Amino acid sequence: MENGRLRILITGANGFVGSTLSETLARLNHQVIACSRHKQVQETGFEQVHIPFLNRETVWQPFLGSIDAVIHLAARVHVMHDTSVNPLAEFQEVNLHGTINLVRQAAAAGVRRFVYVSSIKVNGESTTDAAFTESDIAAPQDPYAISKWQAEQALHEISRETGMEIVIVRPPLVYGPGVKANFLSLLKLVDKALPLPLGKVDNRRSMVFVGNLVDALITCALHPAAAGKTYLVSDGEDVSTPALIRQLAYALNRPCRLLPVPLSWLRFMAGVVGRTAVIERLTESLMIDSSRIRRDLQWVPPYSLKQGLQATADWFRSN
Repeated sequence: MENGRLRILITGANGFVGSTLSETLARLNHQVIACSRHKQVQETGFEQVHIPFLNRETVWQPFLGSIDAVIHLAARVHVMHDTSVNPLAEFQEVNLHGTINLVRQAAAAGVRRFVYVSSIKVNGESTTDAAFTESDIAAPQDPYAISKWQAEQALHEISRETGMEIVIVRPPLVYGPGVKANFLSLLKLVDKALPLPLGKVDNRRSMVFVGNLVDALITCALHPAAAGKTYLVSDGEDVSTPALIRQLAYALNRPCRLLPVPLSWLRFMAGVVGRTAVIERLTESLMIDSSRIRRDLQWVPPYSLKQGLQATADWFRSN
């Protein structure tokens, strides 16, 4: 570290979160080494490194010289319809063994801190009355979540062996400009102003705007009190699915049409067409308590839910 300017290596730097993180750190005058699987062609204000694969064989040493912190975003992500013969082994090769390989090389190179982006799915798939906290017993339910939980445990063991400072962050659904997958699909539906049969859903879900997650990750990389901790991060404003749709419609300047279809009908129809998992995500609750990171690190999300949704809607309309 020189005059408060850190040298930070980011994996998954060309992804949805990684690109925003790299740009933000560079804007804050930190030295960024942005690692990604795909070669970048556009000019940026930071060093770009091509890492063609992430597993137990990846060689990281050439890029770890004088690195103060690593923020590890790269992962084999959750797949809805995985066709792998052994999905758990596929996830473990990247998310567990690839992470162990990187952190051991980082420790050997003298890297002080390693920030690992895990997933709220380590806690479980849904909540009932109480929000998830960092103190909950882990309850990962699919190969992706299991591999993330195993990596967390391995990181703590390596920290005990080497003295490297480990910080683990478990975000829920991340949204913002550039979002893909289910959130993008919902944006498209709301933009078409189609009637949606979700008017009777009464759930609560925590989300995190990409700008808030990036700010939290930077705080975890820099703050002395973060060492050894696990943090759940969210916007701090839980929202029901109907309320989310209404806010998106408002941000898109589109009419909102919600039909009051009973949940039992929704689940039956979803089962008939093989979309049970989709309806579960839209109707179940997943609340997280992010008070620990706010208390420990005095972290406050820089953006409100309303601001995050408006920024996402503005990006969607411009694209």
